Amino acid sequence: MEHKEKVYNTAVEATLEVIGGKWKPVILFHLTFGKRRNSELLSLIPQITQKMLTQHLRELEEEGIIVRKIYNQVPPKVEYELSEYGWSLKEILHLMCRWGDAHFERKYGESATVLEKPLLEESH
Repeated sequence: MEHKEKVYNTAVEATLEVIGGKWKPVILFHLTFGKRRNSELLSLIPQITQKMLTQHLRELEEEGIIVRKIYNQVPPKVEYELSEYGWSLKEILHLMCRWGDAHFERKYGESATVLEKPLLEESH
Protein backbone atom coordinates (compact mmCIF):
# COMPACT_ATOMS: atom_id res chain seq x y z
CA MET A 1 0.00 0.00 0.00
CA GLU A 2 1.47 3.33 -1.07
CA HIS A 3 1.38 6.30 1.24
CA LYS A 4 0.64 9.70 -0.22
CA GLU A 5 3.24 12.28 0.76
CA LYS A 6 2.20 14.11 3.91
CA VAL A 7 3.06 17.79 4.24
CA TYR A 8 2.93 19.76 7.48
CA ASN A 9 3.64 23.44 8.02
CA THR A 10 5.16 22.55 11.40
CA ALA A 11 5.81 19.36 13.34
CA VAL A 12 3.32 20.59 15.96
CA GLU A 13 0.62 19.66 13.44
CA ALA A 14 1.92 16.09 13.30
CA THR A 15 1.78 15.86 17.10
CA LEU A 16 -1.74 17.28 17.26
CA GLU A 17 -2.87 14.92 14.52
CA VAL A 18 -2.12 12.04 16.89
CA ILE A 19 -2.87 13.44 20.36
CA GLY A 20 -5.00 16.50 19.59
CA GLY A 21 -8.53 17.15 20.70
CA LYS A 22 -10.24 17.62 24.02
CA TRP A 23 -9.85 14.12 25.47
CA LYS A 24 -6.79 12.35 24.05
CA PRO A 25 -4.23 14.38 26.02
CA VAL A 26 -6.30 13.87 29.19
CA ILE A 27 -6.50 10.11 28.63
CA LEU A 28 -2.78 9.94 27.96
CA PHE A 29 -1.98 12.11 30.97
CA HIS A 30 -3.80 9.67 33.26
CA LEU A 31 -1.95 6.76 31.69
CA THR A 32 1.40 8.38 32.60
CA PHE A 33 0.59 7.28 36.16
CA GLY A 34 0.12 3.63 35.21
CA LYS A 35 -2.27 1.12 33.74
CA ARG A 36 -5.96 1.95 33.81
CA ARG A 37 -9.13 0.04 33.15
CA ASN A 38 -11.97 1.53 31.13
CA SER A 39 -14.05 2.15 34.26
CA GLU A 40 -11.11 3.92 35.95
CA LEU A 41 -10.70 6.26 32.98
CA LEU A 42 -14.43 7.01 33.02
CA SER A 43 -14.29 7.92 36.70
CA LEU A 44 -11.14 10.04 36.21
CA ILE A 45 -12.77 11.85 33.24
CA PRO A 46 -16.45 12.08 34.22
CA GLN A 47 -17.40 14.39 31.32
CA ILE A 48 -16.33 11.91 28.61
CA THR A 49 -18.89 9.50 27.18
CA GLN A 50 -18.19 5.78 26.89
CA LYS A 51 -18.49 6.08 23.10
CA MET A 52 -15.90 8.87 22.92
CA LEU A 53 -13.53 7.09 25.31
CA THR A 54 -13.72 3.89 23.27
CA GLN A 55 -13.14 5.78 20.03
CA HIS A 56 -10.10 7.63 21.39
CA LEU A 57 -8.61 4.49 22.96
CA ARG A 58 -8.91 2.68 19.61
CA GLU A 59 -7.30 5.57 17.72
CA LEU A 60 -4.43 5.82 20.22
CA GLU A 61 -3.93 2.05 19.99
CA GLU A 62 -3.87 2.22 16.17
CA GLU A 63 -1.17 4.91 16.38
CA GLY A 64 0.91 2.69 18.68
CA ILE A 65 0.66 5.17 21.57
CA ILE A 66 -1.16 2.82 23.96
CA VAL A 67 -1.38 -0.93 24.43
CA ARG A 68 -4.62 -2.75 25.20
CA LYS A 69 -4.08 -5.82 27.36
CA ILE A 70 -6.89 -8.37 27.60
CA TYR A 71 -6.82 -10.87 30.49
CA ASN A 72 -8.36 -14.27 29.85
CA GLN A 73 -10.73 -14.40 32.80
CA VAL A 74 -14.41 -14.10 33.68
CA PRO A 75 -15.55 -11.39 33.82
CA PRO A 76 -13.20 -10.09 31.12
CA LYS A 77 -10.56 -7.65 32.26
CA VAL A 78 -8.98 -5.10 29.92
CA GLU A 79 -6.25 -2.63 30.84
CA TYR A 80 -4.74 0.21 28.87
CA GLU A 81 -1.19 1.44 29.26
CA LEU A 82 1.27 3.60 27.39
CA SER A 83 3.43 1.77 24.89
CA GLU A 84 7.16 2.36 24.87
CA TYR A 85 6.51 4.90 22.11
CA GLY A 86 3.68 6.45 24.14
CA TRP A 87 5.99 7.04 27.10
CA SER A 88 7.85 9.56 24.94
CA LEU A 89 4.83 11.86 25.46
CA LYS A 90 5.09 11.93 29.28
CA GLU A 91 7.21 15.07 29.48
CA ILE A 92 4.98 16.97 27.05
CA LEU A 93 1.82 15.97 28.92
CA HIS A 94 3.24 16.90 32.33
CA LEU A 95 4.47 20.22 30.96
CA MET A 96 0.96 20.89 29.63
CA CYS A 97 -0.39 20.21 33.12
CA ARG A 98 2.09 22.62 34.71
CA TRP A 99 1.29 25.28 32.11
CA GLY A 100 -2.43 24.79 32.73
CA ASP A 101 -1.91 25.21 36.49
CA ALA A 102 -0.05 28.48 35.93
CA HIS A 103 -2.60 29.67 33.37
CA PHE A 104 -5.72 29.14 35.43
CA GLU A 105 -4.00 30.67 38.48
CA ARG A 106 -3.05 33.73 36.40
CA LYS A 107 -6.46 34.04 34.76
CA TYR A 108 -8.86 33.00 37.53
CA GLY A 109 -6.87 33.15 40.79
CA GLU A 110 -8.91 31.73 43.63
CA SER A 111 -12.08 31.39 41.55
CA ALA A 112 -10.87 28.29 39.66
CA THR A 113 -10.70 24.71 40.89
CA VAL A 114 -8.81 21.76 39.46
CA LEU A 115 -10.21 18.50 40.81
CA GLU A 116 -7.26 16.30 39.84
CA LYS A 117 -3.91 17.67 41.05
CA PRO A 118 -1.39 14.83 40.75
CA LEU A 119 2.11 15.23 42.10
CA LEU A 120 4.29 15.76 39.04
CA GLU A 121 7.99 15.11 38.89
CA GLU A 122 10.03 18.25 38.46
CA SER A 123 11.60 18.57 35.02
CA HIS A 124 15.29 19.29 34.78
